[in-house]
Amino acid sequence: MSYTDILNKINKKGCWPVIVVDGVVGVGKTTLMNILCEEFSYQPFLEPVVNNPILDKFYYDRQRYSFSLQIFFLNNRFRMIKEAACLGNAILDRSIYGDLIFAKMLMESGDMSVEEYDLYIDLFQNMIEHCHVPKLMIYLETSVQCAVNKINKRGRDYEKIVETAYWERLNQHYSNYFNDYNISPLLRVNVDNLDFENRPEDRKYVIDLIKDKLSQM
Repeated sequence: MSYTDILNKINKKGCWPVIVVDGVVGVGKTTLMNILCEEFSYQPFLEPVVNNPILDKFYYDRQRYSFSLQIFFLNNRFRMIKEAACLGNAILDRSIYGDLIFAKMLMESGDMSVEEYDLYIDLFQNMIEHCHVPKLMIYLETSVQCAVNKINKRGRDYEKIVETAYWERLNQHYSNYFNDYNISPLLRVNVDNLDFENRPEDRKYVIDLIKDKLSQM
């Protein structure tokens, strides 16, 4: 089943007033979300990573914790997107729309069983029926090496132990997902040569791209 097939149950009658920033681990999603919240005075919704009781365990034993981690994320992202939609003018660091990227990758790599994946997809599609499309999806593209460099610089021990092949698979799945993505306006930004956290000219470049995209909608 393709990503498009899975997303087909989303309610496309209208959109929710939310912007989503997505991309692989370490690409700069949270940094950009914080910049945009400052620029547009939007409400931020952080990915549930800091107080996640499963995430670090997952990286040390993926087969044992893949399914429980994905259910944790799916449940929390469903709760967050509903809250963000009610508030309006919100920006999310990842969201329910792309949650299935990890689940599909983990199933294909054998870290999640087919039976667990089928159950996950059933839950996902039941939830996505109650969601409208986002106002804008921003996909931060990057090379694997640039992402790994940022992951190592960030210094989370449980991420640093992960083999490069895992990040390569993840990057490929993100590319496949966003090649198929057609449920809302999409802005792709390659960030390999950008440092919008520390360089004002890069920050302005990205903000201008987003403003221009929003003005076209």
